[in-house]
Amino acid sequence: MKYYIAVLAGAMSYGILSTIVVLAYGQGYDLGEVVGSQLLTGFILSWLLAFFTKFRQGRKACEAGRRNGQGEEQAQQRQRQGKNAGQAEVLAAAAGGFQQLTWKQRLLLMAAGTPTVITGLVYYHSLRYIPASLAILLLFQFTWISVLIQAVLKRQRPNKVTLLTLLVLFGGTLLAAGFLEQGLSEFNIWGIAFGLMSAVSYSLFVLFSGRAVPAAHPAYRSAWMVTGGFVLLCILFPPTFLFNGLIWSELLVFGLLLGFFGAFLPPVLFAVGVPHTGGDMAGILGAAELPVAVLMSSIVLGEHVSVLQWVGVVIVLIGVVLPELYKYRLTRSRISYS
Repeated sequence: MKYYIAVLAGAMSYGILSTIVVLAYGQGYDLGEVVGSQLLTGFILSWLLAFFTKFRQGRKACEAGRRNGQGEEQAQQRQRQGKNAGQAEVLAAAAGGFQQLTWKQRLLLMAAGTPTVITGLVYYHSLRYIPASLAILLLFQFTWISVLIQAVLKRQRPNKVTLLTLLVLFGGTLLAAGFLEQGLSEFNIWGIAFGLMSAVSYSLFVLFSGRAVPAAHPAYRSAWMVTGGFVLLCILFPPTFLFNGLIWSELLVFGLLLGFFGAFLPPVLFAVGVPHTGGDMAGILGAAELPVAVLMSSIVLGEHVSVLQWVGVVIVLIGVVLPELYKYRLTRSRISYS
């Protein structure tokens, strides 16, 4: 159960980010300062976790080596060889996957982390034009965009269940966004465009991150990916807030909150929980980000969310769960016939 809670908490952490960003904008901070302070916090916390984890694993490896090294001089040659082999296995297990990464692998992880920066930039920028409750709905369009990208890459048409799911998601989005109540003309076209761009970049992140050095320890993977994103951001938006004293204002508070709940905590929780829950269940639990974001924007920011929009949110969640329900039913049918 604790692994399910970990994934759920990670998704809910993502859900509060848009509200924090809108509050930061309200204090006069710009896009580069908001995202820069977030990634700076995530960069520091990620590397602290990586070094702490390496230190812990190193201590375990040393203790295992001492236990397995006792009595080797008194053992026979064959026993000594067997013990050495056993010691090597223990050391390898204790190392927990902390094999030395090559610079090619590090650069690959850094490149895989850059789409998160693009996602943050365009998603946070959309919040200047449209309500946070609409921005998160547009970001959630990564569900069908990911399917479309996979279909193009594999040159394979989506099955009927996938097409039905996409139809449900599309209909739920129209309701939840308020398009049917207010019409498309009531919304800023630039905000909608940036929101959809965030969905595309997030889809690319999901695609690339799972394939980039999967054998590396999650702490190292997260640290190098955040590093890549931070380097890209420093190129696009030079971190002048570090030198003009702005970082010691309220920006520090927003940066700590965004960095902890956005760049640090969710990747750690997902790294802990997803291997035990499975990717399919993680996708379902990850949908908790949507209602949390809409609820936070309604309570904290005072954005109006009608009953019809909440119905749309529920429909979107059903669309996310629908493929997994179909897989579960199909699996139960096969078990009953076998």
